[in-house]
Amino acid sequence: MPYTIREIEEKDNPQIEQVIRSCLIEFGGNREGLAWADPILSTLFKAYEAEEECYWVIEREDRKIVGGAGIGNVYSLPGVCELQKMYCLPEIRGTGLSHQLMEQALSFAKQYYTCCYIETLSDMVAANKFYQKYGFQALTEPLLKTEHYACDVWYQKKLGGNQ
Repeated sequence: MPYTIREIEEKDNPQIEQVIRSCLIEFGGNREGLAWADPILSTLFKAYEAEEECYWVIEREDRKIVGGAGIGNVYSLPGVCELQKMYCLPEIRGTGLSHQLMEQALSFAKQYYTCCYIETLSDMVAANKFYQKYGFQALTEPLLKTEHYACDVWYQKKLGGNQ
């Protein structure tokens, strides 16, 4: 089935929230201190309206959203963005779509930022290997305090952006 990676639209909010929640449940992330409790989860379209921020969804031919990822500004750290809410349903894992999504996100990020940050869970073994494959380096502690206090793995990647 053909898939399209495109920028999020307001009508996508309920579907991408369901994708994220489904993945969080799968990996035991349905708890406080993680994306599960983010107040913006049901309004992602609105959360990525700034020029230097974007969220993309992976849409099946039948218009079902099966994945997504965003680049958000870390306002307290100049030149730093965060790869946010990158989740894909099992049906598309291993198809190369996650790689296309990551490449889209990093290409966009390089236009505005010099460093990309990620917070995640050690239980997400495949995701951690995926981030490392893209040159993200593990950190011993978070770059900053966020509402995701339950995350136990942090990465950063130098982007060589325009700032």
